[in-house]
Amino acid sequence: MNYYFNKTVKGNFEEIIEKVSKELEKEGFGVLTDIDIKATFKKKLDVDFQNYRILGACNAPYAHKALTAEDKVGTMLPCNVIVQQLDGNSIEIAAVNPLASMQAIENSELKDIAEEITKKLKKVISNI
Repeated sequence: MNYYFNKTVKGNFEEIIEKVSKELEKEGFGVLTDIDIKATFKKKLDVDFQNYRILGACNAPYAHKALTAEDKVGTMLPCNVIVQQLDGNSIEIAAVNPLASMQAIENSELKDIAEEITKKLKKVISNI
């Protein structure tokens, strides 16, 4: 089982970020964090890097269910979605596969939640 699923599209980087955010919202996710790796590497390391953003997405009702089922699962939240510039106008969108990350936890209730979140994240990626 892959630890992520992804899709490559053509387009403008910032417009793809907007599309991803809107698709996440349609599936009940909010973006809690938006980490700009390019800007961070430039500031901290004086290194040039491609456009690369990590969106920390959270679906609050599912996060609540997951934390109620297993209080340490917060170490694996939020669900990260990356958007990175590959070359020219090729942009990759990738999301963590919650089913893969939850394999480490023996909790059937959590597995059911991970399956539902996986479906939602796959829908986000496929709709871009």
